[in-house]
Amino acid sequence: VQLQASGGGLVQTGGSLRLSCSGSERAISSYTVGWFRRRPGKEREFVSAISWSGDRTTYGDSVKGRVTISRDNAKSTVYLQMNTLKHEDTASYYCAARASLSYPSTRESDYDYWGQGTLVTVSS
Repeated sequence: VQLQASGGGLVQTGGSLRLSCSGSERAISSYTVGWFRRRPGKEREFVSAISWSGDRTTYGDSVKGRVTISRDNAKSTVYLQMNTLKHEDTASYYCAARASLSYPSTRESDYDYWGQGTLVTVSS
């Protein structure tokens, strides 16, 4: 599975962006999908994840309440709606996927496939 993350860009503090993750060679409708980010000078960290059915979601503490993950399996796409963006949300955002995973894991090691990342820059 090749994942494509898109939707990044430059936004002002307090603004919103919606990131998308889709599979280019195979539909990801049956995959659990997670979003991770790497901020400048930091380790990659968990942002959010959604089970393949969409009925279970998890969020990292740093984004909880400002981010919503969702999916449209008919379009084989997972979305990450980010609101009230802060300068510290500036990062490269990566989506990851794994089949046969029933829960939205927060651990990088649970995911088999990774996209190239999309850059989000929040100007202060």
